Amino acid sequence: MYDLTPPTRRTKAPLLLIGGVSLLVFLGLCATMTFGVVKLLQPDAARPATANAQFVRAVAAPPTPHPQIIVQAPPDGVDYESAVLRNIYEQNNRAVVNITVWMDHPPLDSESTLPLPLPDNNNGELLPLVNGSGFVWDTEGHIVTNFHVVEGGQRFQVTFYDGAAALAEVIGRDEDSDLAVLQIDPEGYDLKPVQLGAMEDVYVGMRVAAIGNPFGLQGTLTSGIVSAIGRTIPSRGSFSIPDSIQTDAAINPGNSGGPLFNERGEVIGVNAQIRSEVRANSGVGFAIPIAIVARVVPSLIENGKYEHSYMGISGVTFSPLCSEEQGIDKQQRGFIVDRVLPGTPAARAGLRGSTRPVQTEFAAVCPDAKGGDFVIAVDGQPVTTFDDMLVYLARNTSPGTTITLTLLRDGDLLDVPLTLAARPH
Repeated sequence: MYDLTPPTRRTKAPLLLIGGVSLLVFLGLCATMTFGVVKLLQPDAARPATANAQFVRAVAAPPTPHPQIIVQAPPDGVDYESAVLRNIYEQNNRAVVNITVWMDHPPLDSESTLPLPLPDNNNGELLPLVNGSGFVWDTEGHIVTNFHVVEGGQRFQVTFYDGAAALAEVIGRDEDSDLAVLQIDPEGYDLKPVQLGAMEDVYVGMRVAAIGNPFGLQGTLTSGIVSAIGRTIPSRGSFSIPDSIQTDAAINPGNSGGPLFNERGEVIGVNAQIRSEVRANSGVGFAIPIAIVARVVPSLIENGKYEHSYMGISGVTFSPLCSEEQGIDKQQRGFIVDRVLPGTPAARAGLRGSTRPVQTEFAAVCPDAKGGDFVIAVDGQPVTTFDDMLVYLARNTSPGTTITLTLLRDGDLLDVPLTLAARPH
């Protein structure tokens, strides 16, 4: 028999309770399964650290020594590299200038963009024989360029990106760093100074760009990478320029004095030289490093000159090939004091040069004498090459600074204080 009587309240409640519990259990199982699926689909970075600590330790990459510069591509879909270069140009083209130099005779190392033969100058008029580049340093009208751009000039014209021209005068120059500063009357000109970068951030492979006036073509952008750092290049004086930047960005006559930019659009060097047999770009150009520029230029503005630190020695980087002749362990690194000039800070500090002749089959890399002090550190910082010493002096010292050289002499380890002087002119 089937009971067709409607259920009473007493018989309905247990059924509802059982059904409700079942529903809750079912929903709970569904939620658990859903959470598990979502959790499995989450990227590793979103998982709780406690659950993935071992995984993170296994795959975490070491910190990147140089921060990545993120440049948002414009809406029109320009690629990353093009966006970087466009940003550099738009940000800095206003700060780069063309420098025209008038003189009464062609310079020995002319960067003239005029066709040869040069015009006859029998009438005594000044001729625009040199075109170079420069950039705005500040809003007071100071323009930075190369010493060799303005060398021998009698009149100087600065032309901005929009064609506005101004007469300038040279207020400071330093042949040892190949830098010079011109000044214009800033009234009536919209001066946009450049931003300075840091040498510590420069590395081989860094993307760079140059803006200048090659062959008189104003506002020309070229790009490349930092090919090498720490190069030593000749200056217009008797001393070399250490810590220089090598780049494959196209640099040609007329680019001299212009800025070399990093990806941020900051100046990291002043383009100065090319290495080429045809006086045109061959992929090997050099820029004076910002570490030197940032020290020299303010002094040129304030004093018209810059005093470089001076020791009064010549040195030879030690190579293990020279170990036997020099009596130095092959594992050591540093440089040998080859010569000490009389009456110099080095002579007053008692440094010793090499005085005892030796026979060596490696004359290209080894000194032909021994007995010189073997320098391994300056102010507690190890040096492995003679150029390391030059870089340290250029970046960190001034005439009057006392440095401490750590050196080996006759098997003894010595700390020798040395007070630097100004370079002789």
